[in-house]
Amino acid sequence: MIEQAGKDLIQAALKAQVSDVHLLPWKENYRIYFRKEGCLSHFQDQGLEWGRRLIAYFKYLADMEVGERRRPQSGSVNYQLDHSQVELRFSTIANVHLEESLVIRILQAERTKDQHLQTYFPKQEQVLEKLVKRQSGLILFSGPVGSGKTTTIYHLLRQRMGQETIQIITMEDPVEIYEPNFLQTEINLRAGISYDLLIKASLRHHPEILLIGEIRDEETARMVIRGALTGHLMIATIHAKNCQGVIGRLQELKISQQQLEQTLIGVVSQRLVTSCLTNHLQHQRLAIYEILHGPTLKHYIQDGRMALDFVSLNHQLRKAWAYGYISKENYEKFELV
Repeated sequence: MIEQAGKDLIQAALKAQVSDVHLLPWKENYRIYFRKEGCLSHFQDQGLEWGRRLIAYFKYLADMEVGERRRPQSGSVNYQLDHSQVELRFSTIANVHLEESLVIRILQAERTKDQHLQTYFPKQEQVLEKLVKRQSGLILFSGPVGSGKTTTIYHLLRQRMGQETIQIITMEDPVEIYEPNFLQTEINLRAGISYDLLIKASLRHHPEILLIGEIRDEETARMVIRGALTGHLMIATIHAKNCQGVIGRLQELKISQQQLEQTLIGVVSQRLVTSCLTNHLQHQRLAIYEILHGPTLKHYIQDGRMALDFVSLNHQLRKAWAYGYISKENYEKFELV
């Protein structure tokens, strides 16, 4: 049964603790790859008909158009296993022969809920904690998919909520970590529920902190700025190469220099790098940060040049390598060029 084949595949992926499963058409069969810590590894091969049926099955579960192969599609489903449930996100795209490939993102809320920051640069973590304690302003996190942005943000917000009674509203696409102490909302474009719509509604609830899953467009960027200007602490993620790239991305989204000066209090670029240490830290992943804040951030916004005391992500990576926390291979892999 194809249902059992799908369940076996997801269970194997969960056991291997991978972030994504790739089903790629290859000549006379489908090749299945697991992605873990940003690296692909070959899992197994299956026949073309098996791959077609499995993709159709997952598309059906996610309420996607099963018969449509030409147009890329995306969807999600709460997938029920024997004794647990896991959130799956699907993305399909067809090749020139109209054979679909499928990528399955696996979101394991239980695995990420109790994680804490693991860094060998405690001063960086202290800076983040101070930023999140601010009463208003805008804090932006950037980094590639799977770099731990959401885990870091949730860890910081849980810390602050443990120190005072505040209301935190989150809006994500989809919710990756479930936290009963937060008011969590989810984007649903089919139902017309977008980031800017949720931000407008959330501001009327007068929360102390709003977490926006991603700034994607000008309207969302404007609403985030509006929230920061009206006395809320806004925390959001945005796609950019590093902290400097975040400023450029905001300017591209029509955010003025004056608005940046009045609202932006911190920019964080994050990477997760596997530790090469043995013993109890053997399989830990280290959070490496590049942080723009305070006078350095204001100096860069006003003059477009980095202050001399700025510590870049590459500097942090070199330091971690020099101390023996990460391997040379990981340093070269994550170094920004």
